Amino acid sequence: MSLPEELPKTYDFAAVEKRWLAEWNDTDFYFDTHSKKPQYIIDTPPPYPTGKLHIGHALNWVYMDIIARYKRMTGFNVMFPQGWDCHGLPTEVKVEETHNITKNDVSREEFRRMCRELTVENIEKMRQSLRTMGFSVDWSNEYITMEPYYYAKTQLSFLRMLKDGYIYQDEHPVNYCTRCETAIAFAEVSYYEGTTLLNFFDFDGLEIATTRPELLAACVAVAVHPDDDRYKEIVGKILRVPIFGHEVTIIADDAVDMNFGSGAVMICTFGDKTDVFWWKKHHLPLRKALSTKGTMTAICGKYEGMTTKDCRAAILADMKALGILKNQKQIDQRVGGCWRCKTPIEILSERQWFVRVKGDEIVKAARDIKWYPEHMLQRLENWAEQMEWDWCISRQRLFATPIPVWFCDKCGEMILPDEADLPIDPTIDKPKHACPKCGGTSFTGETDVLDTWMDSSITDLHVTGWNGSGMPPFFPAQIRPQGHDIIRTWAFYTILRSMALLGEKPWDGILINGMVLGEDGFKMSKSRGNVIGPEDVMGPYGVDALRQWAAAGSSTGQDIQFNWNDVIAASRFQTKMWNIVRFSLMQINKESPVPETNAPSTLLDRWMLANLSHTIAEVTDAMENYLFDKGLKLIRDFAWNVLADEYLELVKGRLYSTEPDRAGAVYTLRTTMDALCTMLSPYIPFFAQECYHHLSGGKRIIDHPWVDFSYTDADAVRDGDLIVRIVGVLRKYKHDAGLALNSPLGEITIYTPSHNVDDAGDLGRTVNGTVVWKAEEPALEKKVGDVVFNKGIVGKTLRGKAGAFMAAVNALSDADKITPPATILVDGEETAVPEGAWTTSFVYSVSGEAVDVIMVDDIMITIQKN
Repeated sequence: MSLPEELPKTYDFAAVEKRWLAEWNDTDFYFDTHSKKPQYIIDTPPPYPTGKLHIGHALNWVYMDIIARYKRMTGFNVMFPQGWDCHGLPTEVKVEETHNITKNDVSREEFRRMCRELTVENIEKMRQSLRTMGFSVDWSNEYITMEPYYYAKTQLSFLRMLKDGYIYQDEHPVNYCTRCETAIAFAEVSYYEGTTLLNFFDFDGLEIATTRPELLAACVAVAVHPDDDRYKEIVGKILRVPIFGHEVTIIADDAVDMNFGSGAVMICTFGDKTDVFWWKKHHLPLRKALSTKGTMTAICGKYEGMTTKDCRAAILADMKALGILKNQKQIDQRVGGCWRCKTPIEILSERQWFVRVKGDEIVKAARDIKWYPEHMLQRLENWAEQMEWDWCISRQRLFATPIPVWFCDKCGEMILPDEADLPIDPTIDKPKHACPKCGGTSFTGETDVLDTWMDSSITDLHVTGWNGSGMPPFFPAQIRPQGHDIIRTWAFYTILRSMALLGEKPWDGILINGMVLGEDGFKMSKSRGNVIGPEDVMGPYGVDALRQWAAAGSSTGQDIQFNWNDVIAASRFQTKMWNIVRFSLMQINKESPVPETNAPSTLLDRWMLANLSHTIAEVTDAMENYLFDKGLKLIRDFAWNVLADEYLELVKGRLYSTEPDRAGAVYTLRTTMDALCTMLSPYIPFFAQECYHHLSGGKRIIDHPWVDFSYTDADAVRDGDLIVRIVGVLRKYKHDAGLALNSPLGEITIYTPSHNVDDAGDLGRTVNGTVVWKAEEPALEKKVGDVVFNKGIVGKTLRGKAGAFMAAVNALSDADKITPPATILVDGEETAVPEGAWTTSFVYSVSGEAVDVIMVDDIMITIQKN
C-alpha cells in the first residue's frame, strides 16, 4: 500500500472497490447470538429471485446498509439478514414462458423442479450482485423460503392459526385470475384505466344498462333505488331474463345509482364487488356463468365454452337480431387486473382457505409501532378500514408452500399432521394415523397451496428465532424497511400474523421508502424506455456514487426521480473529498520541527472544532431518525464549504509555516478527517475505508466506533464566522479594485469595540495583508469627496445645461452635496434637481492617513494601502 503522502491525484473507484471487497470478510457482519450488546435486528424484505437487481432494490438495500453500518458503529449487535421469497406466480409464469408450457403440461413434481432450478440459479446471480455492491449483509442468517427449514415454519403457523380459529375454509366469492388459474387477494389486484361499451337493452319491458352482457346467464335479480319514482310501482315484479328465460325479481336497494344508465341494474354472480354485497344482503341464488379457465359454463347454453370476449360479442349480436339492443355508448372504466399478468380479474365463488382479518387488532398494533415517516401509518389504517373480505390465502398453483391438510375419503373429516412431522406435502405424504372420526385409511391431500405472502409475512418471526415453542429469543425486530407500495400487503399481513401467533407487534419501528421513477418522472418500464439499472450507474461512477444518489435523492417515504446530474454531483463530491484528504494527509504526515499537540492552537482551530461538533450532533440526530438525505447533505456541506472553502483556505499559511501554532491546525485536521471518514462510512464505505486506511496507518473503518467528539466554544464560533465574512468582503474588495487575490493589501484594521479578537495571524496570511484588531471605537475622520454624476439622468433631463449643472453642483456646500436641494441656480436660473442625479463619495482617514472603509454588519474595517 502506498504511503499517505503518495496518494494518487485521481481517485480510482474501481480499484478501491475491488480491493476492499476482497479484504472484508462475511464474519465481520455476523450477528452474535451470545453478545451482551443491545440487539438491532432488521427485518429485511426478501425479494423475488428474478436474477437481476433493479434500481429499486439498490435504493432499499442502501437504506438498510446505512442503518446496519451505523448501528454497528454505535455499539449494537446487528442482524442484517438476506432472504429470498421464492414461491408464487412470478417464478411459475417465468418457467411457463421459458419452457413454452403451462403448469398443466407436465407433472406437478416436474413443474416444481423446474421452478426450483430457476430459483436457485437466480438467487446466485442476485447474491453476487449484492456482494459486488458491498452491502454488509449477515450471510449467516440468509434464508430461502422454498427450503424445508423455512416453509415448515409457514406450515406450522398455518396449523396454529387454524386451531385458534384464525384460518377457515369456505366457499365464498374471491378475486380470480383466469390466466393464472388461481385466486388472488384484494391487495394483489392492480387497477388501470380503460374504456368499454355501456349497452342499453330491453329486459322484459324494463330498460337495463350493462357493461357485462356476457354475464346475462348469471343474472339473479334486478335492482332499483327505493326512491326512484320511475320504478316504485314495479318493485317485487317478476321478470324473465332475455335469451336465457329464467325468472328474477325486481328488488329495491339504496346502493343503486339512479343516475347511472337507466337507473335499473341487473345483479349477476358476479360482475363486481357490489354484486357480491347485494347477493349476500338479499340472500340471492348463485349462478356460475364463468369457469376458472375464463370460459362460459353449461348454464350459458349455446355460449358454453366461449371466452368472455367471444360471448359478449355473440350475445350483443343476438340482442340486435332480437331487436332488444336499444343503444350503446362508450364510457371510461377502472379495471382490476392480476398484479402479475394484467389479465382482468373475475369474481368467482369457489371453495378457498381464508384468514380472518381483525382490522381493529391490526390497527392497534400498528399504532404501537414507530412509523418513519409518521404519515405512512395512515395508509395502513385506510386499508384496514376498507377491507371487505377476509384474506384469501389459497392458490390454485404448484410452486408454493403446500397446505398441510388431508381429507378422509370416507367421511370428509379434515386430517392434520403432527407438528413434529412438518414440512409435509399432502399430495405425496400420507397421514400416519387412521381417521379419528370414522377410522378410514384412505385420504385425499389438499392440492391448493398457500399464498406467497403466507411465507413472507413470518420473516420477522424467522429472523428473531421463532420455532413454535414460545416467544422467539430475539423478538421483536427493531426495524422493518420496505416500500410504500406493499404497506397493504407485507406490512399489513406481517402485523396480522404476529398478533395472531404471538399477540405482539412484530417490530419497534417501520421505515418506508419510496419508489424510483425514471428521468421522465414516470414509473420505470421497458415500454417507456426509461429503465436505469444499478450496473448502468456503477460502471462509469462506482458503487459509492450510486449509494450517494440513493441516500440523497429524497426524504424517507418519498418517491425518488432518477437524475444523472445527482450521480455526477455525487462523483464530484468524492473527487473534492479525495483532494481534501490528499492535502490534509500531506500536512498531517509532513516532517516538521513543531512538536505535536492534542489541542487546538488558535481561534480558527477552535471555530473549526466547534463547527465539527455541531455537524456531528446534527448528523447523528439525522441517522437516529433515518433521515439519510439530511445526514449526507450535512456532511457534504460541511466538508465542501466549512472545511475546504473556509478553514483550509484560512490556515494554509500556518500549515506551510514552522510556527508553533501549526501543530494545532494539524490536530484539528486529523480530528476532522477521522470524524468525516467515520460519518461517511455508512454512506460510502469503500471511499471512507480507503481514506481511513491512509489516515490511521492501516486500520479498518468498520472496526471504528461512531464519532464521540464534542466541543463547544460560542465565542470562537462568533469570531470565526466574522473572520469568514471579512475574508469574503476583502476578496471582493480586491476583485473590484482589479487586484489579484494574492496581491499585497497593506494594513487592515478591524474594530471590534465589544471584545478582543486574536486570530493568530491567520487572517493576515490569507488576504496577504497586515491585520490589526482593535477593541475600540474607530477614530475615523470623514470628509466629502468627489461627486459622481449619473450622466444618463443628467444628460437626458438637462441636455444643453448638463455641463453648467454639474459645475453648479460641484460648487455646492458639502451639506447640499450630501442632501441635494430641490433646485439649484444654473446660469442664473433656478433649475430642478433630478432625482438620482449624483451620489457623493466620502474620503476617510485615521490620524491623517487616508483609508478605505468597509462595513461587515456593525464591524468597521479600514484599509490603508501600501
